[in-house]
Amino acid sequence: MKFLTIKKHTLCVLLVSVILICSVVGVCYAVRAVSSPKIVRTIVIDAGHGGADGGCIGRSSGITENELNLEYAETLKSICEGLGLKVVMTRTDLNGLYSPLASNKKRSDMEARQKIIEDSAADLVLSVHMNAFPLSSSRGAHVFFDKKNQGGEVLAQSLQNALYENIAYAKSQANAGDFYILNCTQVPGALVEFGFLSNHEEEKLLLSNEYRQEICYAVACGVLDYLHM
Repeated sequence: MKFLTIKKHTLCVLLVSVILICSVVGVCYAVRAVSSPKIVRTIVIDAGHGGADGGCIGRSSGITENELNLEYAETLKSICEGLGLKVVMTRTDLNGLYSPLASNKKRSDMEARQKIIEDSAADLVLSVHMNAFPLSSSRGAHVFFDKKNQGGEVLAQSLQNALYENIAYAKSQANAGDFYILNCTQVPGALVEFGFLSNHEEEKLLLSNEYRQEICYAVACGVLDYLHM
């Protein structure tokens, strides 16, 4: 596993390096080697899909996006909490957030996520997803934002920069996208497509614990850079 080398954020590199070393030798990396930020920032981590909505499916493994999103969201939560952030999760299991009586379960699910975001008084929202495309050669982590949310655009590009500088095949530019989870709130938000389950090589990486840790560390550095921490 390589250490991150984001030049813009030396503090983040040091924190991640300390945490990474601790995780390798079996020490709980929630123990901080440096002082916590004076102001506690809150972020919402949204594991996309859930329940009847499994999302895309791994071409080789058959794993659902629902499952993998939750694993990545939980890893990202652990890293961010270890860096002094308060984390609110939209879901913590494989179930959807929709009411079983709802006629439109997708809408019900999205409205439940919106309420969690609004009630959290969060500084930002990260929505975790996996990508898929008919052309199997497509690959690379990509971040999206709501074009009407300036803070979200800044956040998304900060995350994309961190990914591009540290993760192979990551896109260099964040793009605007039409996603309810970003459109439903004024809180700055970004939707992170961590990779393509339709690409055989990238699917293998996405299923790797080592790669999951590495790419989530990169996203966490992008968050710290956005928050100027």
